[in-house]
Amino acid sequence: MNIAVFCGANTGRDPGILHAAQEMGRTIAQRGMGVVYGGGHVGLMGAVADAALQAGGPVIGVIPGFMMEKELAHQQLTELIVVKDMHERKMRMHELSQAVVALPGGFGTMDEVFELLTWRQLGLHAKPIGLLNVNGFYSPLLDQVVRMEQDGFLHGPTRILAANTVDALLDSVLKEVVA
Repeated sequence: MNIAVFCGANTGRDPGILHAAQEMGRTIAQRGMGVVYGGGHVGLMGAVADAALQAGGPVIGVIPGFMMEKELAHQQLTELIVVKDMHERKMRMHELSQAVVALPGGFGTMDEVFELLTWRQLGLHAKPIGLLNVNGFYSPLLDQVVRMEQDGFLHGPTRILAANTVDALLDSVLKEVVA
């Protein structure tokens, strides 16, 4: 079982977010699962990967070639898959995982989450998608989702799981995994 983890290539300003990223990687590994992530050695991505590896878990990185050229790839992964572009990266991460969680991040993280939410709404997959709402990071987005639902812009399987702790998020996501 693999969990795709979307998160920032920066660590951000809140040390609690970096701690949560490390806890996410470590906890996934301790629960006997693998991490699939963006393949970088920097930011929250690197923190998730390093913590999972240190806890003895498998980590698969999926990185576009242009990021390899910038020397951003993590070199100690269980497996590093180099793809053509960002779209192929999302598709490959999706193929390799049974569930998705997102930690705080920027536009790239939002793009990844929203593309998989769109695919799920269109019936292209049924994987659970969860947000780790560290220090309320995703609270405004979750409020916007409620508004979109109330105003009739969402249909089908649009449920986003959210929790404030790693254990609570993984528990809720794992309950939703389709066998």
